[in-house]
Amino acid sequence: MMDIEQYLRDNKPEMPEEGQFLVETNARLCNVEGVKKCVDEDRHRGRVALIIALGAGLVLGCLATLLVLFYPLPSIEVNSSSLAKAVAGLQEWKEFLIALIAGCAIALGVVFMSRKKEAL
Repeated sequence: MMDIEQYLRDNKPEMPEEGQFLVETNARLCNVEGVKKCVDEDRHRGRVALIIALGAGLVLGCLATLLVLFYPLPSIEVNSSSLAKAVAGLQEWKEFLIALIAGCAIALGVVFMSRKKEAL
């Protein structure tokens, strides 16, 4: 196998002017550094936004839970109509309905995050 250095010495490829080559290379490196800096800033902003959203969600969730525990709504007394049946059905299945809504929200978040990663 031929040594690369020996190959280059034998073939003597044309090299642009030494100063011009370094100027072009430095310009390209500056462009790469600029792009890298922008990407790092975007990642940092995304992480900060995620942490803020997590904190806000936890605080608001705790406040909403405390509000519900300290100020419960009185039960609705309605006559035996279709509205009463609907309210009774919702009260009976509210845990499953909330779990379904939360599952849909999580699935939607996962889909949006995967699309965002595909776009990058």
